[in-house]
Amino acid sequence: GEPQVLVVADPFTADAERFVRGLDRAFPGNRVVGGLASGGMQPGGNALYVDDRVHRGGIAGVALGGDIVLDTIVAQGCRPIGEPMFVTSAQENVLYALDGRPAVTVLQELYRGLRAADQALCRQSLFLGIAMHDARERYRQGDFLVRNIVGIDAAAGALAVGAELRTGMIVQFHLRDARTSADDLEALLTAHERQAAARPAGSVLFSCLGRGTSLYGRRNHDSDAFRRHLGDVPLGGFFCNGEIGPVHGTTFVHGYTSAFGLFRRRS
Repeated sequence: GEPQVLVVADPFTADAERFVRGLDRAFPGNRVVGGLASGGMQPGGNALYVDDRVHRGGIAGVALGGDIVLDTIVAQGCRPIGEPMFVTSAQENVLYALDGRPAVTVLQELYRGLRAADQALCRQSLFLGIAMHDARERYRQGDFLVRNIVGIDAAAGALAVGAELRTGMIVQFHLRDARTSADDLEALLTAHERQAAARPAGSVLFSCLGRGTSLYGRRNHDSDAFRRHLGDVPLGGFFCNGEIGPVHGTTFVHGYTSAFGLFRRRS
């Protein structure tokens, strides 16, 4: 079978997004989970351990084969607002028009129709979801790859997004808060519990620095949720500067996400 891969990358010296795209091309049936090292504030500040050697950059990983399956749970923790729309004008990562209208105009109208609490979230936790399947009649939470909105050009009516965009894509605005993030994780763990072929023998968790106490106001939120659903399964991992895991079968680097890898015997 295809390899099951654990990856840790240094964000200053490695292009993790390009690396996981290459893995997907080379091994279409693989499963990849991991994260970007955190703690270091500049190149050389992180340490990647491979056997008895320490590396100050690059990517470290292990490919597992044989009688083992790596299941993944990727909790992006966002909920959609408004309606799905077509990208009708875009260049690289700049979104100019949605359904034939300036992107900023569409966003302003959406904002005016939100309740006050969501308007407040819009000012600090607004994202764009990119549909991973273009042919669905209905889109739900989890059908999207969530990406940051990194800038607004009011004069051009455009939004800069942390992803390559193309005409014809279906997108929808998303919001993130602690409640949404908790509900999303609960739903994904519940679904895994129902569908899992077997209880995992062990697990790893790569969770964003932006989650934890800074999001939930208390420690161990995601690991406690994991234990409630899966019991006393060994769980290790760390807080990351970006998380690696699949959405609808394609591997991406995420932000504000918890990516679980669950190991079980191949049935």
